[in-house]
Amino acid sequence: MSVLNRLACFQNRRDEVPNQELARDLAVKKDKTGIREIAENLWNKDKNIQADCIKVMYEIGYIEPGLIAGYAEDFIKLLKSKNNRLVWGAMGALVAAAKIDPDTIFKNLDVIKKAKAMGSVITVDNAISVLALTASANPKHNAAIFPDLIRHLASCRPKEVPQHAERTLPAVNANNKKEFVKVLEKRTEDLSGGGLSRVKKLIRAAEAL
Repeated sequence: MSVLNRLACFQNRRDEVPNQELARDLAVKKDKTGIREIAENLWNKDKNIQADCIKVMYEIGYIEPGLIAGYAEDFIKLLKSKNNRLVWGAMGALVAAAKIDPDTIFKNLDVIKKAKAMGSVITVDNAISVLALTASANPKHNAAIFPDLIRHLASCRPKEVPQHAERTLPAVNANNKKEFVKVLEKRTEDLSGGGLSRVKKLIRAAEAL
């Protein structure tokens, strides 16, 4: 039986529970055949099926990144879609893929950066994680990506600094921590309350590297 029958849109459901349950089942069973069917339908002509399938894919990625990493090229192609739901969903899936296959991400940095520059808030959030995880893979990746992450932290809106700094942290190491700390210390001037506490905690974590 086709796993598509379990998608929310086939059940006339507007909530995401069916998609989350399907993702959990596919991940737990390591059902590669079912996952392949979901991946193939990322290109379905029906936008509702596409939306449900990208949801299932990134939910699988949360549970077991290795099961969807092989579809990184598909997610990267979806970043060029005019459908915002597919773009931010694909970027979310790439967060999982970056943990397993950072080299594929690195080869497509321009596409990811363009999607980040033009994307919604969720797309930008996920893009920072994608870039930071890719940068953490090796010194070459880090040298190419880390300066962009620092520039972003220096210029993003104050309310975004705590979360974006947390997402950047995987890319921080003993060699570049001074730059990270310096920009965060500067941004503390714009912060107060919980946001300030979060950034101070990140500064301490970086200094300890």
